Formats: sequence, C-alpha cells, structure tokens
Amino acid sequence: MNIIIPVPKEFGFESCFSFLQRSPKEVLHRCGVNSVRKLVRIHGAVVLFELCPSRDLQLEVKVLNTKLSPNQKKALIRFVTEWFDLETDLKPFYAMAKHDALLKDLVRDHYGYRIVGQPDLFESLVWAVLGQQINVQFAYALKQRFVQQFGNTLVFDDTPYFLFPTPETVAVLNDADLLPLQFSRQKSKYTQLIAQAFVDGELSKEKLSGLPLSEAKEKLMKIKGVGNWTANYALMKTFRYRDAFPLEDAGIHNAIRNLQKMARKPTLAEVKHIFKKYKGWEAYATLYLWKSL
Repeated sequence: MNIIIPVPKEFGFESCFSFLQRSPKEVLHRCGVNSVRKLVRIHGAVVLFELCPSRDLQLEVKVLNTKLSPNQKKALIRFVTEWFDLETDLKPFYAMAKHDALLKDLVRDHYGYRIVGQPDLFESLVWAVLGQQINVQFAYALKQRFVQQFGNTLVFDDTPYFLFPTPETVAVLNDADLLPLQFSRQKSKYTQLIAQAFVDGELSKEKLSGLPLSEAKEKLMKIKGVGNWTANYALMKTFRYRDAFPLEDAGIHNAIRNLQKMARKPTLAEVKHIFKKYKGWEAYATLYLWKSL
C-alpha cells in the first residue's frame, strides 16, 4: 500500500532527514539513501512503513508488512503528520526570523526544517529523562540498550525493527533490570515512575491534548523526575507547542554563545531576554539554535 501525504511549501525533507541520521545508535528507525523505515503501533497492528519524497516532492509512505484498514490508514497519516509537524504554518516564524540577528542565517540555510517529533508521549518523556545531564550520544546508547532489551521486535527482510517499550512493560522493571544497561539509579527510578503514571491513568497523551502550555506542563511536572526542561521538551516534541521553551537547555546557551561570539555562556536572564522577541515561537527558535550546533 502506497500513501501520498501532501506537505506545505515550507517543508525541507533533507533538513528533517539529516536530523533522523544524527546517531548511528538510533534504534527506532533505519535510514536508507533517501528514505527512512519505521515500525509503529496502529490500532492494534504493528506496521512497518518506508517514507521517502515522492516525485512531486510530497511524502510517499509505503506499508511493507501488512494491509491497513481505512481507519489504520488514517491513523498512519496522522502519525506521519505529527512526526514531521506538517500542520504548523511556518510563514509567520520565517517572517520574524529573517530580520533577527541570531536566526536569519539559520532559517535561510535550513529552510523547511521542522520539529521532528515523538508522537508517543511516553517515549518522549523517557527519552528526555535519558538525556538529562549527559551527552546526546551516550543518551542514544542508553536508549538503544533499553529498546533492544524491552521493546518488541519485527524482523523484515532479515533486518530487525524495534518498538519502544510500553509503559506496562517498564512499570514492572526495577534497578536490577536497568542499572546493567548503565542507567543511573536516578534515571532508573524516574523511568519507572513515568511508566507507572501511565499505567495508573494519571498521565496520557489524551489527557494533555488541547490544554494550554502552562496546564499541560503543570500536569507533567507532578511526576517526580519531570522538571521544567523535561516537560517543555516533551510538549515541544509530542504536542508541537510552539511556545514550549526549555530555558535551561545547554544547547540553547552554547548556540547563543557561539553565534554572539561571547566569552562565556549567557545567564538564564540573558536567554530569557533574547527569547522575548520570539514569543509564541520559542520552540522553533530553540530548534534552529540547536541546528546551529
């Protein structure tokens, strides 16, 4: 089954594809020369699909391992739309950014780059916890071990494809399961607590959907281990809140320091001041500053 998904003019496949290739330890998708394969759960089915640009520069999705019902097809289109943030109109952001000293060169060089998200809120939160206070490549190594150990696997054409572990699977784990993967005790505990919150019904994507940023963030931060940075990151990556702002992010600080040729990192107050002019587009300003690194 082949599905064509229209994309806005302000969409750059190459920029988004380069993000998907940023670590050789990435285990939740596999990139080819100009395509990516990913395994997802769709209405009870495990679906492997391949995504690439179509001849008219839309997105072409090929389902590789099964046939989809009309509802499953609709859900897969929804997944891809969220994954690449195709519904956000970037024209106002670009109109603002092209006159901004920090962003103007970045939006010119990476035009069409969008938030490549994580539509699964549980995955997004756990990934954010894994990335706390360590470099991104070690975070990918932790995720690789975690997914390969506890996620479901589909072998297609002699190649394994993985699903992120479910909250039900993770909630029954303990330190004896996670510390051998090189999780710290803190990361182990936080991962278990997040999983338990999903299992208990305390947290779900549906419960946060449509809430203002402040309310959604408040609900997330009730879970131990989910602070301001983690909550903003998840809301940016799963719900595409344009005003999500991970203020404490070291990448933002390093990008500003580099672009402004500062001798030191900016203070939190200085970062807040810079971001005032990006109000309503903090997530995308963050995205392009990260890209500069």
